Amino acid sequence: MSDQDGVRDAIDVILEQWRRERPDLDLSPMGVFGRLAEAARVVEASVDEVFTRHGLCPGEFDVLAALRRSGPPYTGIPSELPAVLMMSRAGMTNRLDRLEAAELVERSLDPAGRSSFRVTLTPEGRRVIDAALADHAAKLARPASGVGPGDTETLGRILRSMLATGGLAGD
Repeated sequence: MSDQDGVRDAIDVILEQWRRERPDLDLSPMGVFGRLAEAARVVEASVDEVFTRHGLCPGEFDVLAALRRSGPPYTGIPSELPAVLMMSRAGMTNRLDRLEAAELVERSLDPAGRSSFRVTLTPEGRRVIDAALADHAAKLARPASGVGPGDTETLGRILRSMLATGGLAGD
């Protein structure tokens, strides 16, 4: 069996083999998740290359992006950032240390609560994240160019639904 547009891939071959051996099973989800996994591998390698070019690791990009999208004055509280980025406080501290050493963020005492700190994107940090984000968006646009905007929205909605059901968690 092949895709509607006549394009076949290795997953089509695998599914054909399984359909021959196990016609009693619906293995179409295997094709979906196999392609998602392959797409994730390809995108991850491509994205890592973009971040490296800008002197960042993915986690550092995430911190800078969280600060940048917070809007002016591009400031956050370190204790709140781990929840936004789904990571540990220790991991956040390490990232902030590296970003501060690179002069992409600066830490200062929070005037509202003298026992806590604020992290602010520096002008250089804003320049780096804006350039990295532009390259990141362009890099992701390439593989997405094979489908129309409506298809991209549909795929996003489908994946959101799959994730929301919790059906992807282990049993």
